[in-house]
Amino acid sequence: MNEQDTPTTSQQASSAQVSSAIDTKLTFADVYKNSIDNPSHFWAEQAKRIYWHKEPEQILDDSNLPFTQWFVGGETNLCYNCVDRHLEDLAEQDAFIWLSSEINQELMETYPNVEQAFSDLGNNVEFYTDYTKRRLTYNDLYKEVNYFADVLQRHGIGKGDRVIIYMPMILEAAYAMLACTRIGAIHSVVFGGFAAHNLAIRMDDAEAKMLITVDAGLRGGKVINYKNLVNQGVEQAIHKPNHVLVVSRGILPFEAQPIDVDYATERRISCQANAIVDPVWLESNEPSYLLYTSGTTGTPKGVQRDTGGHAVALTTSIDYIYDGKAGETFWTISDIGWAAGHSYTIYAPLLAGMSSVMYEGLPHRPNPGIWWRIVEANKVNILFTAPTGVRMLKKQDETWMTRYDVSSIKSFFLAGEPLDDSTANWLSKHLGVPILDHYWQTESGWPILCHTPKFDHKPHKKGSPGYPMYGYNAHIINEETGEPCAAGEKGLLAISAPLPPGCLTTVWQNDKRFVSSYFNLFNGKEYSTSDYAVADEDGYFYILGRTDDVINVAGHRIGTQEIEEAISTHPEMIECAVVGIHDELKGELPIAFCVIKDHSLTESTESRFRLEQQVIGAVVKSLGGIARPAAVYFPQALPKTRSGKILRRAIRALAENKPTGDMSTLDNPPAIDAVKQSMKDY
Repeated sequence: MNEQDTPTTSQQASSAQVSSAIDTKLTFADVYKNSIDNPSHFWAEQAKRIYWHKEPEQILDDSNLPFTQWFVGGETNLCYNCVDRHLEDLAEQDAFIWLSSEINQELMETYPNVEQAFSDLGNNVEFYTDYTKRRLTYNDLYKEVNYFADVLQRHGIGKGDRVIIYMPMILEAAYAMLACTRIGAIHSVVFGGFAAHNLAIRMDDAEAKMLITVDAGLRGGKVINYKNLVNQGVEQAIHKPNHVLVVSRGILPFEAQPIDVDYATERRISCQANAIVDPVWLESNEPSYLLYTSGTTGTPKGVQRDTGGHAVALTTSIDYIYDGKAGETFWTISDIGWAAGHSYTIYAPLLAGMSSVMYEGLPHRPNPGIWWRIVEANKVNILFTAPTGVRMLKKQDETWMTRYDVSSIKSFFLAGEPLDDSTANWLSKHLGVPILDHYWQTESGWPILCHTPKFDHKPHKKGSPGYPMYGYNAHIINEETGEPCAAGEKGLLAISAPLPPGCLTTVWQNDKRFVSSYFNLFNGKEYSTSDYAVADEDGYFYILGRTDDVINVAGHRIGTQEIEEAISTHPEMIECAVVGIHDELKGELPIAFCVIKDHSLTESTESRFRLEQQVIGAVVKSLGGIARPAAVYFPQALPKTRSGKILRRAIRALAENKPTGDMSTLDNPPAIDAVKQSMKDY
């Protein structure tokens, strides 16, 4: 069965719903200058884009830096702005288009209870040969979020309570997030790839009152037993939740625990009562959610996001950065466990009255054309993902790029890791639209550096994620003196306080850690991104890698990302990772792990040596002899997280014959053996 349908005819939201404060005659330079020189005036204008139950009394309170408060005294509700205010004009427009290439007609034969589980959860479901689809209008979303909020309230969840959400990319996860913000509860989404121990740590730190999960998920056709992981996490946790709310997908039977609550049963009660839950109006600076950053050591930091600033910042970004409009379709190919999934799958598109695509699946399953088929069928206008997914498709038959009509795409954004020229050129050749790298962090919540299609007077520069966005007083400084770096001079990318709206306001229950982690330089007035960067004469920034990804070779500081960029210019290169290993003479030496297109080139000693010398030559030509890799290995894959980030920490440990540490986020375990084997083959 082939899908022929397209989204509901788009409707433009009224100016009262999605207000635009932009003067189309302004240049980006005008916008940026206004945001830095007069932030209160600038953000007061942007605040008109959302609904305020009570208008702010003060736009900016920066009297206690680095702690900043935005829209002080204003009262609003994130869920109301995402859903309720669109009902007048956009009730029958798609809010979410959910697609899963993991669930299809063939899977129904293996898991016969899946179809009944969909029926129990409501909404029309369309089953196709190779994927499943659910469409949800704003009116549908309003009902489902109210049902979910009613279930939460009936089980003791209210304003300020913390709720852990541990779910795959399904609509019920979106309902859970929005329902929490509706009633003033604080959600904390934990990425589904984390092991039970990591889940327990987050439960304890947040002191979660409820945990929401599923029976199971699917990844590449393999079953992930979420419920079993939750049971283990609850057992390990010191602070145990009162209830575990379980959304059964009919994939994996499980034995209910005493604290378990079946969502389908509870939803039926709310549905029969036609439950409507009034939004709880929160002061702008009250927290909306926590998102934990995972590190190699220590307790994860609970990044705390506010309410009003978050709503204003994301709504503004859809206009100023992504040039999105109400009625258009936005697809962020990212898990909700990451910041991109929070900001640009769930909240920002809905705040702007757009349709948001949620996708459960891989880039190349059931075939490498699945992304482009989804684009064609749903007339996707703006795409956003990480370069890793694109590089995976680059390895496939290129004809998949030509089988579908992708003319609806007007821009393609990439973030999360450096965008190499080869990948950007490949996309540009096939799509013919702007391929826009941009840079931001979990902590920022929205882009810090970008190329903006909204303001096309500034040219795009390949290799650069762009220039500082409005609100971010970003610059490159000498990390020892705090003095600004000249054009072309490496330094630390820093942002002067106050941070703009939407950025983290503190670390959950740990103001001291907030200061020590992010504002420990120069009297607490500079936010450290922990990234090295360089700027050119035109003000475009180039990220050189994390401060802990900078190696010291005989007194010379070299960013591993710089070496990776040089290696990526080789025509055989798909992707690479460079790490520094200890050396008695020079302190550290770079070594490279390269995944190539044709592995037959490494089968003979002669051809392998030739390829190795070509890689080394590319580095020396670009960066000089000091950056010369001490060794070049050719594994068939690199270990990555489910979000697509290369686990350089694990690669470095393998290279130094040390324990790899926590590997709970690893998506492709065989890649570890591939790296080990490549070093044996050397």
